[in-house]
Amino acid sequence: MSSLGRIRSLDGVRGIAAVVVMLYHTSLIARPHLSDETWAWLTQSPLKLLFVGTESVLVFFVLSGVVVALPALRDGFSWATYYPHRVLRLYLPVIASLLVAAALILLVPRDPSTVAEGSWLHDAQATSVSLESFFSEASLFRVTYDINNVLWSLRWELVFSLLLPIFVIVASILRKHALWLGFACAALSIVGRMVAIDALVYLPVFMMGSLIAVRLHDIVEWGNRPHRQSTWLALSMTAAIFMVASWLARPVFESGSIGNLALWGLSGAGAGIIMVLAVAWPPFKRLLEVRPVQWLGKVSFSLYLVHAPILGTLGFLFGDSLWMLTGVVGIPVSIIAAALFFRFVESPSQHLSRNLGTWSGRTVAKVTASTAS
Repeated sequence: MSSLGRIRSLDGVRGIAAVVVMLYHTSLIARPHLSDETWAWLTQSPLKLLFVGTESVLVFFVLSGVVVALPALRDGFSWATYYPHRVLRLYLPVIASLLVAAALILLVPRDPSTVAEGSWLHDAQATSVSLESFFSEASLFRVTYDINNVLWSLRWELVFSLLLPIFVIVASILRKHALWLGFACAALSIVGRMVAIDALVYLPVFMMGSLIAVRLHDIVEWGNRPHRQSTWLALSMTAAIFMVASWLARPVFESGSIGNLALWGLSGAGAGIIMVLAVAWPPFKRLLEVRPVQWLGKVSFSLYLVHAPILGTLGFLFGDSLWMLTGVVGIPVSIIAAALFFRFVESPSQHLSRNLGTWSGRTVAKVTASTAS
């Protein structure tokens, strides 16, 4: 991806984030059957780090900002190759995941009266599928998704991918001021939460990743210098607190209040710090590069795409009162399904999209050369 070679620690971050999102959705199935005291104990403590949902998606966004922008910074990069490759790379697995989700919905009846009103199963899981709803979600143009609930984030991945030239140009021009621009991005994300403008929440987070990409060598070199352990501890603690600040503060700032929304906005900055630690902090890098974590990183996109339909199906099949059974069965089944999805869908789609991108780049180059001559 760069002259540094493949950054394996980022694969590890991706794998852990996918697992955390899966645990988050499992917790949402359990929520209606947990007492307020138990839920507060789980969410208003450091335990919440094990199942931060939207916050972990922001980690994906920063990571995409890094790994998608890095190739664009190399000499010889071709936009004619990039666009077909990137768009197909996103859409093929998305469509396949919708086919899986639709099949599960058709095979296992979903009666909304059997689950708690206002719950994730009731409000975020489709009980039927039409051609219109299928293609609407497959377009990634919708704001909300219930055939496959996680696709809301792929919509923003698509937006960022299409706007990548702007992100790369801005990050490159302001390279020397990357730290200050990173602070500005964090501030914009906080404002976006407070005024409920999704673009203002998410796009600055992608920009954080692009800024890390343009300063990657500097960050890695900084990490290789001698540092006190207190420096790394302070950064990791700051990242952790930022990720769950809105939850820890709920006894003071109620959910939905301006104060709570402002703290929720800090999770974008937390995601950015996590990414810096992943490429700069040697012990953290080694942890992220162990074989099981690397394997999770390999199948992370597949796991992200298939786990919600599987958990949703099992939630309706067992009933949400048996949420623990849904988790005990659904988590390993989701991991196995992710491995199969990667083998038969994601990996072939990677090859196909790469080949199409290469063909497109060569074709455009030939046409350009012939026109110039």
